[in-house]
Amino acid sequence: MSKGSLKLGGAVLWVAVYFCMMVFYTALDITVWRTVFPAFSEWVNVMFIIVCVGGFVMLLKRTGYEIRLFANVTFIGVLMAAGCSVLFFLLLDHCLDPVFESIFPQSEEAYQETIQGLLKSPVTSFLQVCVIAPFIEEVLMRGFVMGGLKSTYGAGTALLVSALLFALLHFNMVQTLSAFVCGVVLGIVYLKTDAIFCCILAHCGYNLISYIGMVYPLAAG
Repeated sequence: MSKGSLKLGGAVLWVAVYFCMMVFYTALDITVWRTVFPAFSEWVNVMFIIVCVGGFVMLLKRTGYEIRLFANVTFIGVLMAAGCSVLFFLLLDHCLDPVFESIFPQSEEAYQETIQGLLKSPVTSFLQVCVIAPFIEEVLMRGFVMGGLKSTYGAGTALLVSALLFALLHFNMVQTLSAFVCGVVLGIVYLKTDAIFCCILAHCGYNLISYIGMVYPLAAG
């Protein structure tokens, strides 16, 4: 891959590497951390995830990818990101997700089990869902994959392919279909702002609103 460009096969490969990394640290949490450190396995897991993410970012940088985290950030871009967070919550959580849940009831059951798992450790779950995942997923999917594919194939193809790959990172049909819509909108934000921070902010904001809306009412009940 030349600096600033990315082929389709390379995009799929890097997303697959990231997916394998997620599977690895999830399996390690289930098979090792919860057995060896039962009292604080959640914190061990979060720290290990941070180490993995840091290593993955270093691998991306070795390709020549420069992470300009705060480049091109403007007030309008921040407002756009905040607006997208609310839009995602209204469009996905209250409009599309109920439809997808009725079509794929088994996926919805798995999703509810995931939410119940979040309740067991709300602080570390918050860090994973609202901070770590939005950061690395936007750096990878919008900055690296979409940015590289745009240089090779153009904006339209880069937008759709990156949104599709982003959707495939999610583990059930309810999340996958919603993630595709989310990926398209986040891709448009990146095209309009050229600011990866705005994409991270929009992603963090949406996850935060959804997290509060799903987890804390259940915890209070």
